[in-house]
Amino acid sequence: MSYNAIDLFCGAGGLSYGFEMAGFNVLLGIDNDVAALKTFEKNHKNSKSICSDITKITYTDIKRVIGEANIDVIVGGPPCQGMSLSGPRELDDPRNKLYLSFIRLVDEIRPSIFIIENVPGLVGLFGGAIKDSILEKFMAMDYKIEYKIMCASNYGVPQNRRRVIFVGHKNGEFTYPPFDKVQITCQEALSDLPPLDDFLGSEEMQYATVPLNDYQKLMRRKSSMVKNHIAARHSEYVKKTIALIPPGGNYKDLPKDYNNTRNFNVAWTRFSDNKPAPTIDTGHRHHFHYKYNRVPTVRECARIQSFPDDFIFIGNKTQQFRQVGNAVPPLMAEKIADQVKKLLNKG
Repeated sequence: MSYNAIDLFCGAGGLSYGFEMAGFNVLLGIDNDVAALKTFEKNHKNSKSICSDITKITYTDIKRVIGEANIDVIVGGPPCQGMSLSGPRELDDPRNKLYLSFIRLVDEIRPSIFIIENVPGLVGLFGGAIKDSILEKFMAMDYKIEYKIMCASNYGVPQNRRRVIFVGHKNGEFTYPPFDKVQITCQEALSDLPPLDDFLGSEEMQYATVPLNDYQKLMRRKSSMVKNHIAARHSEYVKKTIALIPPGGNYKDLPKDYNNTRNFNVAWTRFSDNKPAPTIDTGHRHHFHYKYNRVPTVRECARIQSFPDDFIFIGNKTQQFRQVGNAVPPLMAEKIADQVKKLLNKG
């Protein structure tokens, strides 16, 4: 049986792309980021989109776009900048109120299941006030709701990205997906891509090698060329600095006379070759390739997020990096979606 889903705060659509891979019909994505919606539309061929402030969107507006189709599942990651560890966290930050729009639309639509994705810090933020608010409001609607902090590297994604996943449902019991037995390393994820160590790249390129492992085969399944793979132009000083850092190292590995260059938590972090990557963020200036003396490209970040190579990002490079960094890894989303489908099939 086929089920319908919509994606609130969809961005490029990593969460809903995972649901598509699991066989769901993604009817709609809603966001206010024009470039991200163009990426969503290009890669979700059968989906429609609404570009708007979600606080002003109603179920009536949604039905004008998708008609009377039944919505079985609502997914979304309300923007979490106000909850991030990398910035000041204030309970009255307007960005912390956007989750209320998600709650309101679930109340209007009443899907069988909903999924909320967010940073793990939300669970304890403001003494758990936001987490408790989410639980209380949905329980008042007669949803069962649970949450779990999931690490993407446990679900086939070459990245130690931790996120809290709330699952609300009306019937039965939801089971979070089991761990994969083997974790994917950065080298396994990236080693077939053009190295770009002597030129910056072009819009389309041949792969450097045949697929070298199952992960690369999966990423290349529908792709014959490499896209979104343009290297940054670094100064000689930056390249020489990166060269001093071993795989898995950071600013602490630099000589003392480099100490004042960047000396915060993630500064000059080089990917490990034999481990998953750290969390890919919306910027691209602090993490470096495990082998080459440069920041990763959009495609390399997308690989680490588990976006397949035929998923094309639109916009300037800053917009593309933001789309990749804000996304839910599709492979982890697919594992969640598989469990959601099992629950829906039980009726």
